[in-house]
Amino acid sequence: MNSDGTRDTRDTHATPVPRPAGPPPTPPAPSQVPPPPPGTPPRPTRAPGASEQAGMPTQPPSSAVAAWLNEARPETRPGIWRLGHRPPKEARTVERLAPVTVVGMLIPLVVALLVWSFWQRGAVPYQFTLLRLFTPDSWWWGGTMASPKEFEGQPVEVPGAEALTVYSGVFFAFLAWAVGRLGSWSTLLRHFIGRRPQPARALLALLGALVALSFIFPSAFPGAGWDPLPVIAPLFSLIVLLSDSYALFQSPASINSLYTVITLLVVWPFAVVGGWLPYLRERLAARRAAADPAAPAPVELPRAQWPRLRDAGQYEAAEVLTAEVAAGRMNDVDCARLTRAWESGSGDFRDTVLREGGAAWIHPSGSRDLPRRAARHDVLAAQVRIGRWVAGERAPLPYHEAGAALGPDVLGTSLLAVGPSGSGKTRTVVEPVTEALALQALTGGCAFVAVSSPGSPLGSDSAFDVIIRIGDRSSVHDLDPYAESEDPDEAAGVLAEALVGDLDAVGGQAAATALAQLLGPYRSAYGRFPALPVLRELLEGEPSTLSALREAVAGDPVMRRELEARVRQSGTPGDPGRALADRLALLNRPAFAGFFGGGERAPGVADHTEDHTEDHTEDHAEDRTAGGSERRAFSLRALAHHPLRVRIDLPERGHEEAGRLITRLVLAQFHSVVREGRRAHFVCLVLDDATGAVTADSVRRIQRLRSQNAGVLLALRSVADVPEALHGPLYGAVGCRMAFSGITTWDGGRFARSWGTEWVETTEVAKHTVFADQPMTRALHALRKLVTGRAVTTDAVTVRQVERERWSASQLAHEVPPGHAVLSLTSVKGEHAPPLLVDLRG
Repeated sequence: MNSDGTRDTRDTHATPVPRPAGPPPTPPAPSQVPPPPPGTPPRPTRAPGASEQAGMPTQPPSSAVAAWLNEARPETRPGIWRLGHRPPKEARTVERLAPVTVVGMLIPLVVALLVWSFWQRGAVPYQFTLLRLFTPDSWWWGGTMASPKEFEGQPVEVPGAEALTVYSGVFFAFLAWAVGRLGSWSTLLRHFIGRRPQPARALLALLGALVALSFIFPSAFPGAGWDPLPVIAPLFSLIVLLSDSYALFQSPASINSLYTVITLLVVWPFAVVGGWLPYLRERLAARRAAADPAAPAPVELPRAQWPRLRDAGQYEAAEVLTAEVAAGRMNDVDCARLTRAWESGSGDFRDTVLREGGAAWIHPSGSRDLPRRAARHDVLAAQVRIGRWVAGERAPLPYHEAGAALGPDVLGTSLLAVGPSGSGKTRTVVEPVTEALALQALTGGCAFVAVSSPGSPLGSDSAFDVIIRIGDRSSVHDLDPYAESEDPDEAAGVLAEALVGDLDAVGGQAAATALAQLLGPYRSAYGRFPALPVLRELLEGEPSTLSALREAVAGDPVMRRELEARVRQSGTPGDPGRALADRLALLNRPAFAGFFGGGERAPGVADHTEDHTEDHTEDHAEDRTAGGSERRAFSLRALAHHPLRVRIDLPERGHEEAGRLITRLVLAQFHSVVREGRRAHFVCLVLDDATGAVTADSVRRIQRLRSQNAGVLLALRSVADVPEALHGPLYGAVGCRMAFSGITTWDGGRFARSWGTEWVETTEVAKHTVFADQPMTRALHALRKLVTGRAVTTDAVTVRQVERERWSASQLAHEVPPGHAVLSLTSVKGEHAPPLLVDLRG
């Protein structure tokens, strides 16, 4: 894996990703402006309008951040690492016309010359039948093709002769078109002229135009003793027949105009092939620039000098940021954050930048970077590099040896990664994606929640704003099981999905109704939802708990009717209350005492965004008590409003089923909160182990995440961890699929069916023994067989199109090397990348 500059010599990495050498500095107060270090140019207070070139930078950037910022990021196909990407060039082979092409051009020309020779001699059968059919009989003398007056030699109007000239010209034009069409003369022009660089291309086209004009106007070229091609005479004869007069040719201006039009029509195709007009414009522009050296030449400023701000007239802000980048006071996260602030249309952009510089719009946590990076990131393009596309027969040319990267553009369609334990799912995909989302959150462009597998947290604690350690008494935050919802029906639906969504015997709608019949009255009576232990007692029908709730809602007939309906259904056949209570018992263990306190509410959104960084540092470990009353209940609903970084650590030591229930709860809450409002930032959920989390309802909701600017990453050890009825819908719901090395043929079969087939060209060679009839030939064949030991054969080659699986189940199970995976991508814009092999170690 690339070291990303962490262990390389300074400024020697090919495309280094800059970041501060030490911890991020504390952001200055809004009312204070940090003094510039010695040698830094002063920040301007007005636009440099007095300068000759307004808005031009006064100091070129020279820091590593500037070099990273100026690096090219061309638009590429989905999944290609854009930073410093150089699109591969087509294999440069010497283009030579095939012999078949050359013969195909010459044969129609020879045949046309022969036919034209017969035509001029009148040897073509029924040559003038078509002409006699469309012309009056009075134009012709007896059975001949001559006009009577022309036959007598009198110099007067001869319509028959003019019609004969036009007829011959039309036949010649048809022959010329047929030769060009059948002989592929356009291929000849593109080969010899069109592929040449300028000015050779224009000169060759000019030479071709002169040759063509010499055959039409041979008298204008000294030494040209051949007859002109039938182009001008048929055109003049057609004009005579249409006007019924020779008066037009008595004016030299008219004749010259006709000659000019004919010349332009002949030269025009050569001008197009030779690119005369674009080349002329280029030369004129270069001459004007050379004639006026005082005129400022258009200069494309590098990205480190913030040209977009200068184009919008924000010269002061551009100068400040240019100086910050040049002095090394900004890192890649700062550049991406300020770029996003400008694109989002912040009204006070200029004033904020002049006041705070590179620390403007800093993340509420005060962090400007992660303390450690394990993967290679391009925060400006919102990409993380996970490996390298392997060049092969299946890989299109743009993917050959290019970097493989993931970002919100493809994660917005959701990603399913399947691979056995030890295949590298967490190390090569889940952790890099989590780290990339954390960096994007610092720029304000992302909010995410990562659910870690038991015993293996994703990333360091300092990379997150909120950490929820389920079952850990030192955890500062608790997970709100109701996602801060105020609607009993919504809260009941989310909780029912988490508790019994994976059970076929219990209907999800019936379970949600049973929960709503308890949550509604409880909230009406106490102003909050019950804690999970209390909810379990209500579902089990605890007499004292039900009596207290019945007395509390005695004055509300609607809620009392709801509660009485739940009491009547309790214990009846098909009642989902018993299954719900049994599942709640998994979370009502002593290890989870003090957690899932639905009655405890977070102080507010401000507490989530202002105090989240201090909750997971070792300096505040003494403040973490075991009491549930001091544990803040965190709601996933904050993700829809703030760029938060949240990690949930599942419990260990024999609580696997409880961990799956919590994962389903987080997934259900995530689907519920991302639907709220219209937000500008991307929201993502990362499940390091999605075993048991996928249900029929969650699959349907995953399909809608693309339109909600959200996505999920699901990692599975095997597709068998998902109910078999959901295999097909799950593969159809996600847009990105990843098969790691070591999967079984059963899992590979699901990938093979989801990726479908493609048409490929196959060549089959069959060898047939040659049986000779003549005695001499048989003797020669026998002698050849005696010498070579093989019979005389002939090859029969068959080329055909066949439909083949892109990746078969056997290939996925046995031909994917260790440290590799097969990945297919779909972007939110609908662009596709076929399933290709990725080297996760490159």
